[in-house]
Amino acid sequence: MTHAVDADFLALPRAALADAALDAARRGGAQHADLRVHRLRSQHLELRDGRVVVAADQETVGLAVRVLRDGVWGFAAHVDLTPETAAATARRALEVSGTLAALATERVTLADEPVHGGVTWVSPYDVDPWAVDVAEKIGLLTERSATLLAAPGVDHVAASCVQVKEQTFYADLAGTTTTQQRVRVDPDVTITTVDRAGGGFETLRTLAPPAGRGWEYLVGTGWDWDAELAELPGLLAEKVAAPTVAAGPTDLVIDPTNLWLVIHESIGHATEYDRAIGYEAAYAGTSFATPDKLGTLRYGSDVLTVTGDRTVPHGLASIGYDDDGVATQEFDLVRDGVLVGYQVDRSFAPRLGLDRSNGCAYADSAEHVPLQRMANVSLRADPHTDRSTAALIEGVEDGIYVVGDRSWSIDMQRYNFQFTGQRFHRIRGGKLVGQVRDVGYQATTTDFWGSLEAVGGPSTWRLGGAFNCGKAQPGQVAPVSHGCPSALFRQVNVLNTGSSS
Repeated sequence: MTHAVDADFLALPRAALADAALDAARRGGAQHADLRVHRLRSQHLELRDGRVVVAADQETVGLAVRVLRDGVWGFAAHVDLTPETAAATARRALEVSGTLAALATERVTLADEPVHGGVTWVSPYDVDPWAVDVAEKIGLLTERSATLLAAPGVDHVAASCVQVKEQTFYADLAGTTTTQQRVRVDPDVTITTVDRAGGGFETLRTLAPPAGRGWEYLVGTGWDWDAELAELPGLLAEKVAAPTVAAGPTDLVIDPTNLWLVIHESIGHATEYDRAIGYEAAYAGTSFATPDKLGTLRYGSDVLTVTGDRTVPHGLASIGYDDDGVATQEFDLVRDGVLVGYQVDRSFAPRLGLDRSNGCAYADSAEHVPLQRMANVSLRADPHTDRSTAALIEGVEDGIYVVGDRSWSIDMQRYNFQFTGQRFHRIRGGKLVGQVRDVGYQATTTDFWGSLEAVGGPSTWRLGGAFNCGKAQPGQVAPVSHGCPSALFRQVNVLNTGSSS
């Protein structure tokens, strides 16, 4: 269903704010200036054992002005949405630029971008979550909690949903004006069983990822909740009774519900250009995939092709136009196993010799300056055959099928890592023969992706993702999705996470 931007956002004095801010910036000598009006609405509902423990709504709105004068950025923001304040905010941004000019060791050049005049973009969703009564939402979570609590072996249930509506208006001196609205939801159900005799416990969480969808996602569009919730108690009981894993090199078939996080950490962050040239070194680290290796670094096997994409339907990082006023697009990062690109914004694109940004600027609120942020970074499925997950498993004599994400760690260069998961199914003779426990897998980024032998076809491709990718100082969070098929890796080092040796 195609929605319009909410009338109350359209009623804000967007054009008057833009005229005032941009005129003040122009009079102050800015070569580039942009105004952004940003409104963020969120709701968090959480139940524990069927009782509401969180029911919170939040809304923030404000305006932000960036100016670029003589190659130096200035930025300022305010919560007062009046033309007078917009003009004053622009003048304050010019003052910031002037102060920084004496300190700046390099000058900013922006890549060219066509003018996009008066365009509107709204994300695809069916049911606006804010059109659904809170009592109805709590009722659904309560019903699911009660059903699970009645199942044998389930001692506790946590059920939650976070919903977000993000609206932005952007205007710049070149004449681009964009108005955008996107909706996203993050549902979760976790069940726990307690070993009262031994004092331990075990949990299992639903695999449904956060998605750029509306309330329809909670009731069956895009995810079969009834089927997953029905099988969850049995899977948890099997997990509790499963034997511990034998450590050592092991063939792995990794489900998209686990592999998305490996992509995020080892490829998504490693191919952020600002990180690769050291801009994030003080906070989030650097990258082993430095620009001198562009076009030559063997990132993985020949079947590894990874794209950045801010246009994929229901992607958390999908948008029509970024916070630089750039029309978003899909672009290659790794092609046939070789590093061929980076995620950039308009200020970084010229450093790579690119004529145009690939649309990766984003600010999480009006109070924060736009940064180069992650696109939906995704592994391409096999374009030649629709190989199923079962077919990948059939190709393994002795291995493990990894499902769902859990804990992880990776070094500051995005090179040495280890990951765990929700469930681990033993593969014997090409068939699943029950679960094992205490599984972690460890590798370097290039060794891991170099061990990639085969990927599933389009029918196995799924979007995973998270609401809370962190970056920058002051810190910002961004939503991002990662699509991938099931994939087969040979002889990855498996750890026994329950062993003390």
